[in-house]
Amino acid sequence: MLVLGIETATSQSGVCLSTEQGLVASAMLARDRAHAEFLAPAIEFCLQHANLSLDAVNGLAVSLGPGLFTGLRVGIATAQTMAHARRLPVVGLVSLDLLAFPVRHVRRLICSVIDARRGELFWAFYRPVPGGVQRATEYRVGSPGKLAGEIEAVPDDVLCIGDGAVANRSLLQSTGADVGSPLNVFPSAEALVELALPRFIREETQRPEDLLPIYVRKADARINWRSRGALYGGVGPDGR
Repeated sequence: MLVLGIETATSQSGVCLSTEQGLVASAMLARDRAHAEFLAPAIEFCLQHANLSLDAVNGLAVSLGPGLFTGLRVGIATAQTMAHARRLPVVGLVSLDLLAFPVRHVRRLICSVIDARRGELFWAFYRPVPGGVQRATEYRVGSPGKLAGEIEAVPDDVLCIGDGAVANRSLLQSTGADVGSPLNVFPSAEALVELALPRFIREETQRPEDLLPIYVRKADARINWRSRGALYGGVGPDGR
């Protein structure tokens, strides 16, 4: 099964093609506000260099956030448009989950942290389990100081990862937490497809119109996506 992954929740955009046997092709660009310009050429690049056509794709996976508004809008709208046009099943996954998955082998509590702008962060805590990670908290948004307070309150050793963690390295390290490498600070399209593939195989997929961006921040939940003509809605922390 060939799955196309689209990850645009942060300032990095990523696209990849993958099967159960592994990665086929990928492209990535770390440049803020370049999602719309990047996606279509990146998808074409991956297909061309894999000697495949879009007809070979069996499913679409996309990151739902939380993350940056522009990236979410572009990524989800692209997945919805392609899925409708080609009648493809889709799977949407959470960007914080994708960030935690590659470090699932550590023996510490994992805190995925994404820069939310406006002086805030998105984060969630995860525990490593056989084969992956298990989320231990709700998805949260708040100041770096609020996150530092939560880290200090847990008895476990904590590894913080993500661009939000790297940007606040000194503060988070002052709590006793470790901060991951600056080389792997964004959720990746590769992790997205690796996590999505089992869901496609089990046929636990979604309809394109069911792809709902995860805002976490209430201000973003009030945006009327339908009026923009791109998305079908969004889920805020209060379910509206």
